[in-house]
Amino acid sequence: MNVSRRLFLLGAPAILTGCVATSGGVGSYASRQEGSITLPAMDTSGVNPRFLRQEVAYSGGEAPGTIVVRPAERHLYFVTGRSTAIRYGVGVGRQGALWHGRAVVGRKGSWPNWTPTASMIAYDPRNARYAGGMPGGVGNPLGARALYLYRGSRDTMYRLHGTNVPSSIGQAVSSGCIRLFNHDIIDLHDRARIGTQVVVLQG
Repeated sequence: MNVSRRLFLLGAPAILTGCVATSGGVGSYASRQEGSITLPAMDTSGVNPRFLRQEVAYSGGEAPGTIVVRPAERHLYFVTGRSTAIRYGVGVGRQGALWHGRAVVGRKGSWPNWTPTASMIAYDPRNARYAGGMPGGVGNPLGARALYLYRGSRDTMYRLHGTNVPSSIGQAVSSGCIRLFNHDIIDLHDRARIGTQVVVLQG
C-alpha cells in the first residue's frame, strides 16, 4: 500500500467512529436471476469505495446480530462479532425526514410491493397513481428486499430497503427510510432475522 493510500484510509470517516476497513468486498455485485426478475450486475467503477459492502473492525459495543445505522456517515453496520461488522453504504432521509430511534425487524419482504404514504403523495403528487400499490420489480422504489421496522406490534412505517436509483446511496434524499444498493439489501436480508434489533442514530 503506498503512502497516499494510507493517508486516504486514515482520513476516512470510519476511523473517526472507531471503524476501519479490514478487507475489500464481502460478496458479489454480479447479475442474479430470481424467478422472472433479473437483477442486473452493478457497475461499481464509479462508486466511492467507502459505500461498497465490506468487512470492518467495529467498536460500537452493540451485540452481534444488531443493525446500526449512522446517518451522518451514510453507513449501516451489521454487527458480526465483538469487534467486527459488515458495513454498507446507505441513502438516508432528506432534511426534515430523518427518523432515529430503536426498533426491530418485524417482517421481511422479497421484491416487495410499494404503496406511498399520504406524506409521500403530498410531497410528490405523482405518487398518487400508486396509491393502490406498485408491484415488486427492478423499477420499484423499494428495490429487491425490504426489512420493515416495528416497535412492539406497531409498524413504524420506516424500512431498510433496496433502491432503483443507485446514485442516491451516500445522499440524503429519501422520505426517511434507509436505502441500500439492491445487492446489499439482499445480503442484509439474508443475514437479519425477524426480531433483529435495529438502532438508527440521530443525525
